[in-house]
Amino acid sequence: MIKLDGFGWRHAGRRAWAVRGIDLRIERGERVLLLGPSGAGKSTLLHALAGLLPTDSGESEGSLTVDGRAGIVFQDPQSQLVMSRSGDEVAFGLENLGVPRERIWPRVAEVLAQVRFRYGLDRRTERLSGGEQQRLVLAATLAPHTDLLLLDEPTANLDPAGAAIVREVLRDAVGAHTTLVLIEHRLAEVLPLVDRVVVLSREGIRADGPPSLLDGRLGDELAAEGVWVPGRPLDRLPPAHKGEPVLEANGVRARGLSFPDLSLREGEAVALTGPNGSGKSTFALVCGGLLKPEAGLVSTRQMGFVFQNPEHQFVTNSVRKELEVGGTRPERVAELLERLRLTHLEKANPFTLSGGEARRLSVATAIAKAPRLLILDEPTFGQDRRTWTELIELLAQLRGQGRGILAATHDPDVVAVLADRTVEL
Repeated sequence: MIKLDGFGWRHAGRRAWAVRGIDLRIERGERVLLLGPSGAGKSTLLHALAGLLPTDSGESEGSLTVDGRAGIVFQDPQSQLVMSRSGDEVAFGLENLGVPRERIWPRVAEVLAQVRFRYGLDRRTERLSGGEQQRLVLAATLAPHTDLLLLDEPTANLDPAGAAIVREVLRDAVGAHTTLVLIEHRLAEVLPLVDRVVVLSREGIRADGPPSLLDGRLGDELAAEGVWVPGRPLDRLPPAHKGEPVLEANGVRARGLSFPDLSLREGEAVALTGPNGSGKSTFALVCGGLLKPEAGLVSTRQMGFVFQNPEHQFVTNSVRKELEVGGTRPERVAELLERLRLTHLEKANPFTLSGGEARRLSVATAIAKAPRLLILDEPTFGQDRRTWTELIELLAQLRGQGRGILAATHDPDVVAVLADRTVEL
């Protein structure tokens, strides 16, 4: 169904190829996991299979053929929702394909039932939680009888319960003749869904075989390179000395939600947890002074903020310029580029970075001015094990230097390794 011969792609303005030398065959009905460290080109290859790399945005080589209709589901469901009503969202693709009206709505009802969508056709999409939005997007992608389903970390932004439901939907709702190509960083939960693993490197395909190939030496090598191979535990980082309060929030109410009082001190890391829709991002925005509360008082010291979507805070056309915004000292810029392994990308456009690279840059921009308080919304999503560890160790170092840290997160490892305490919404 899928055939690539010597395929490569280089983004416009970049010296290095995102992927190169890809020779690959995927048969109809196969379930394939794309694997490799951050920056190996997984998302680029997935976007190529979806036909989302226009010729004016880069340079290609080799050939790529897909025999069938492809649909893609991204990390962030909001990035591909186009209609305000849930039923219209699922019908949108069918209408664009010219499916007769009398066949559209029975198909909409069918796929909504398959993905266990519990609301009616009129439910407003902005009122859905992240997990509900992701299931709706999946229904819309499956509705046109998609031959090839491409998933780019579809559970990265979901709470554990929502992620489990999406995985169950993929197991139960995707037909036997639908080909599945999936990217996920956390492997333990998704390996049962696939029958083949393709490991990418910057030089091409490094390994190709059943999931069991991760049990031996290759699994050890990949774990050392940053892949989340199951069975490798993480160590908790030691706490730091606590100082004066850097954040006080009392009686806060925003967007119709009431939040607990919170006092966060220097040298303290607090994890803000709870299911999708509980208001973690809203509370983080209020604490950061980026959203005015309907009631209550918030007091903060000098603050840096990391958004859930890194692209929301990029304002220039190069990685280095992002760090220079606001007059950051050149030596500090160089230090952050080196620490977060971005030096080789300093001239790259931030919007061409991989998900992991973009997240590291967003953290770097937030800490460039050494704020007293750092607020992060899902700081570790999309990270391989190596970059996850580097980010958490960097946050622990900042905590040790007396910075206060508030992290809204679904990641249980952040709670286990870094957090001094948890506030659950």
